[in-house]
Amino acid sequence: MTVYDVLIWGGVLLTAAGLAGIIWCIVTVARAKAMRLSDTEMRARMQRVVAVNMGALAASMLGLMAVVLGIMLGR
Repeated sequence: MTVYDVLIWGGVLLTAAGLAGIIWCIVTVARAKAMRLSDTEMRARMQRVVAVNMGALAASMLGLMAVVLGIMLGR
């Protein structure tokens, strides 16, 4: 296993973790909408979800960049 393989598989794991975070955000927002919360309670939940969503998107982006970099450099 070369360093490029490690870069690729590490990127895959990071992307999968980011995708899991995005799915968590979708499920959390869907549950909050179904509960029909008040505006203040909905805002409080959305603030937390937005922070997690941004982190998950960043993790997915970095993971995909690592995969592409590992493929390009591994040739």
